[in-house]
Amino acid sequence: MSMGILLVAVFVASWAMTAGVRRYALARSIMDVPNARSSHQIPTPRGGGVAIVLGFLGCLPLAGVLGAVDGRALLALLPAGAWIAAIGFIDDHRHIPARWRLLGHFVGAGWLLYWLGGLPALPTPLGTFDLGLVGDGLALVFLVWLLNLYNFMDGIDGIASLEAISVCIGGALCCWLAGAGQLMWLPLSLGMATAGFLVWNFPPARIFMGDAGSGFLGLMLGGLAVQAAMVSPQLIWGWLILMGVFVVDATFTLVHRLLRGERVYEAHRSHAYQRASRRYRSHLRVTLAVVAINLFWLMPLAALASLGKVSGLLALIVAYAPLVLVVAHLGAGRPDEQNVS
Repeated sequence: MSMGILLVAVFVASWAMTAGVRRYALARSIMDVPNARSSHQIPTPRGGGVAIVLGFLGCLPLAGVLGAVDGRALLALLPAGAWIAAIGFIDDHRHIPARWRLLGHFVGAGWLLYWLGGLPALPTPLGTFDLGLVGDGLALVFLVWLLNLYNFMDGIDGIASLEAISVCIGGALCCWLAGAGQLMWLPLSLGMATAGFLVWNFPPARIFMGDAGSGFLGLMLGGLAVQAAMVSPQLIWGWLILMGVFVVDATFTLVHRLLRGERVYEAHRSHAYQRASRRYRSHLRVTLAVVAINLFWLMPLAALASLGKVSGLLALIVAYAPLVLVVAHLGAGRPDEQNVS
C-alpha cells in the first residue's frame, strides 16, 4: 500500500463512519437542539467528529509501517489524540466540570509536547532564541488554548472542517517548500479524515462535529506545527499564520469578554464569525469567506515565511493585523444583543 492509497482509504473510512454515527445519533435521539445561543435552527445529530478521530488515528500505525511517520510522532499523537477525543466524547454525553476538563487538556497537551521534544528555538529578526522551559510552558498553554478555541469556533456549518482542511493543505505545502517533504503525509492524512466528515457537515450540515472532534483537531493541528518546527524552525511561523482566522477571532473575543468581566466559560454567540453569519444570514457565505482568507491571504504569507524569504515573525504580524481589524469591525466579544456596526 502506498501513502496515496492510504489517503483515499482515510477519506472513505471517515465518510462511512460519519454516516454510521449519524444513523446512530438519529436512532438514539442524540441531537443538538437549538437554543437562544445557537447558530442553527433545527435539531441536528451531533458527534460526527468521532469519525475524524478514528480515521486519522487509525491510519497512523499504517503510515508508520510505510515510513511516513516516526515512532516518536506516533507516541506523541496517538495517546494524546485519543485522550482528548475521549474527554470530548464524555463531555458531549455527560457534562464534565470545567476544571477537570481543563486539567485533562493539560495532561494531553503535556504528553504531546513531551514526546515531540518541546518547543524548538525560534528564529526572529533579532536572531534565534531558545526559550528553554519558559518556551515549553508557553507552548503547553498555547496547545491547550488551541484545542479549546477550536471548540469555540465550531459554531456554524462547515467552518471547523474547512478550516482544518485548508490549514492541513497549507501546512503540507509549507513543509514541502521548506525541504521537509517527509512531514507532508500527516497533515494530508488529517485533512482527508476531515474531508470525509465534511461531506456530511457542509452547509446545510446533516451532522455536527461535537467536542470530541473539535478539541481533537485543535490539538492535532498544534502538534503538527510543533513537529514541523522541530525539523525546520521557520515552519512554526508558517503554521501559526495558517491558523490565523481561528486564533485571532477566538483570542480577541476572549480578551474582550474578560475585560467586561463576563464568565468566559459560558456559551455565547459573540465571536466574529457568529455575528457575521447573523449579519449576512448565511453559514455558507461566512465559511467560504474563511476559506478564501486562508487560501489567498494567509497561505502565501505562510509559504514565504516557511521558505525563509521573509521574517516569520514579521509575516505573522502582517497576516494577523487585518484579521484583528475585521473581527473588531464585526463586533467580536460584544454582547449578543448589540447590533453589528
